[in-house]
Amino acid sequence: MSFKWRHMLLASVALLGLTACSGQSTKEAKTPEAKKGEDTLVVYSPNSEGLINATIPAFEEKYGIKVELIQAGTGELFKKIESEKGKPVADVIFGGSYTQYAQSKDLFEKYVSKEDKNILPDFQNKSGYSTPYCLDGSVLIVNPDLTKGMKINSYEDLLNKDLKGKIATADPANSSSAFAQLTNILAAKGGYDKDEAWKYVKDLFTLIDGKISSSSSNVYKTVADGEMAVGLSYEDPSVKLLNDGANVKIIYPKEGAVFLPASAAIIKDCKHKENAKKFIDFIVSKQIQDTLGTSTTNRPVRKDAKTSKNMKPMDKINTINEDYDYVIQHKEEILSHYNDIFTSISNK
Repeated sequence: MSFKWRHMLLASVALLGLTACSGQSTKEAKTPEAKKGEDTLVVYSPNSEGLINATIPAFEEKYGIKVELIQAGTGELFKKIESEKGKPVADVIFGGSYTQYAQSKDLFEKYVSKEDKNILPDFQNKSGYSTPYCLDGSVLIVNPDLTKGMKINSYEDLLNKDLKGKIATADPANSSSAFAQLTNILAAKGGYDKDEAWKYVKDLFTLIDGKISSSSSNVYKTVADGEMAVGLSYEDPSVKLLNDGANVKIIYPKEGAVFLPASAAIIKDCKHKENAKKFIDFIVSKQIQDTLGTSTTNRPVRKDAKTSKNMKPMDKINTINEDYDYVIQHKEEILSHYNDIFTSISNK
């Protein structure tokens, strides 16, 4: 039997209430209605079609569980889970950053996957409820034609007067990837609250010369198109450009690149908890992690996962860790400091 999954419009989620969930063992005789309930999993996800297609059909085929998929933005889905607290519609949320999970702990069931020991140590489930399944790192994307003769291996190498007005970035106040770059730079240059780190930020944005892109996608596109020489970007779309044959190079700053996890969790009091556990285990299984690393541009979290030729092995990258809790608590301060610097440069 083949199992199909479908997208559901948010406006129709009330129909999910018709899906019954019996507590019977799979070995017991079941009515069609009971079987339908037990063989269902409702997933909220902000993920791309590529990541969804690499995971959900394979899960349905392996377990014979029909996935009802509801897609929307991460913030919108977290608000829905909050509004449905006590009577959840979904069983799992598949996607979202550490920050979003850390600020909503009471919405999720405690569960640590049996696969957790196979995950890179820095990204194992230490919270007890959110399971990282892929990583995205801050990178420099470089157009080799526009940087001939320049050495660009680090953040420090960007402080080259020949790059003035040729460095692309989005606004850290409005772009999550640009904010991740800002905190990566601060961590790499001495610390989030260190004068030396903020001096580097001021020097860098002086060279950026007010050329702030309207979106994170515009950053890597302008580098690939030859409009800008270097972009403060992130790994996923940069690797995709390489896979598609674009004339770009990916640089992992030698001071250290921060990789941030996307996570999944089981929603508290969900109807299909055992199926939800299966799903969490599945997305960090060797099968799916190899698929992510070779068929998509999402970096896997497993230590033993395969990756494509354009995705540099993690053990070949100098990585540094973000202090998640500090960044969560001081995000407004960090942005305020950045805005003060940007305003002072712009007014000169």
